[in-house]
Amino acid sequence: MNISGGWRQAAIIGRHPVINDLVDQAPDPARRASHGNPSMKTLKKSSKLAHVLYDIRGPIMDRAKQMEDEGQHLIKLNIGNLAAFGFDAPEEVQLDMIRNLPNSAGYSDSKGIFAARKAVMHYTQAQGTQGVTLDDIYLGNGASDLIAMATNALLDDGDELLLPAPDYPLWTAVTSLSGGSPVHYLCDEANGWIPDLDDIRAKITPRTKGIVVINPNNPTGVLYPDDVLRGIVDIAREFGLVILADEVYDKVLYDDVQHTALASLSTDVLTLTFNSLSKSYRACGYRAGWMVVSGDKGAARDYIEGLDMLANMRLCANVPGQWAIQTALGGYQSINDLVREGGRLHRQRELAYELITAIPGVTCVKPQAALYMFPRLDPEVYPIQDDRQFFLQLLEATRVMLVQGTGFNWSRPDHFRIVFLPHEADLREAIGRIAKFLGDYRAKHAKQRLVSVDADPAEQAVDSPVKLAAKAG
Repeated sequence: MNISGGWRQAAIIGRHPVINDLVDQAPDPARRASHGNPSMKTLKKSSKLAHVLYDIRGPIMDRAKQMEDEGQHLIKLNIGNLAAFGFDAPEEVQLDMIRNLPNSAGYSDSKGIFAARKAVMHYTQAQGTQGVTLDDIYLGNGASDLIAMATNALLDDGDELLLPAPDYPLWTAVTSLSGGSPVHYLCDEANGWIPDLDDIRAKITPRTKGIVVINPNNPTGVLYPDDVLRGIVDIAREFGLVILADEVYDKVLYDDVQHTALASLSTDVLTLTFNSLSKSYRACGYRAGWMVVSGDKGAARDYIEGLDMLANMRLCANVPGQWAIQTALGGYQSINDLVREGGRLHRQRELAYELITAIPGVTCVKPQAALYMFPRLDPEVYPIQDDRQFFLQLLEATRVMLVQGTGFNWSRPDHFRIVFLPHEADLREAIGRIAKFLGDYRAKHAKQRLVSVDADPAEQAVDSPVKLAAKAG
């Protein structure tokens, strides 16, 4: 009930003389709304957010929403939201959630329900990871929830966490939000986006607490070979670092490649492994993920106590999503039908790679896993200064939504991530629009470059990449 409105109504019908006096003193809601609260200070966001960036849902997405509100239809190649492209969660998983809804109204154990954690434990053992018990498993609202929990428990102000470049930007964001300093190690595009072990070693300082490994990788789609994984384990062992292994795409694999769980390569290096139902089981909205602690837990008792404390503070993960885990992990693995030759994801990866690499000045390491590729725009052909602005212009011109490379903490404005989830006809349409936009940009800047070259006789004889691009149109 609106109190002041009720007083005014009572006064009008003359119910009680006291109410008439109160009505005269009651604030007018319309007047209060128009003048604001003079005693209320301007609220600003916390300074802890000053270095937090998450451009997957950033300014470009804000502009996209405005365009949709105006009635424009967009093709979204910015986020791996499988359901939006017709990829459904397995039916048996959906049915198990429905059947267990009557059992989902109360809180669960803060680490999660027994059946789901038992299933995760069996899955972990099947991967070859040793020494994992039920108490080492935490369920969360997707892997993202647990990544934030793990970094909050790990980092003091000024502590450093080694992260891949490019990375999934949540890792950099939660490191900063936890008070830590993200330090990016190089994944070398010339070497197939494989982590540079020498660069990892060179960036370790007394403040370094751990190494983040995203394998299979988002955004590059690369799967790391076992010798590189063992090299990372060796470095962590040498310097006493914890490994945080993001393995959310461990089943989304192409061309018969095999994924090795990082935790299976040691029994002495403390390793936190993150996974979820979001991608392999097409269940992003279920928010069902898990974290497994393995390796030398004796030396990490205090840290694990911190994880338990944070798990208790949030009470529990969403219970309906937890019921999906046992059925998903133990049931028919329909992801295999999608990624094998002839499967929908396999076909769409092939098509996207073929179309993207056919654009002059665009190259790409072909992804072996996951749902993305991370093409490079030759800076000689595409002299981009601000890639966020560039892809905002691309959105407005083509109605195709992408995320620029710097949004994945890549230092140069010469890459972007593309999601190959749309059906083949939509992929052809989207990449066709991208190709036209890039062609127009290429022609414009090639002409500008040719004018400057023609003014310099010393450069007239050089058949530069820009001249070649201009000839290619």
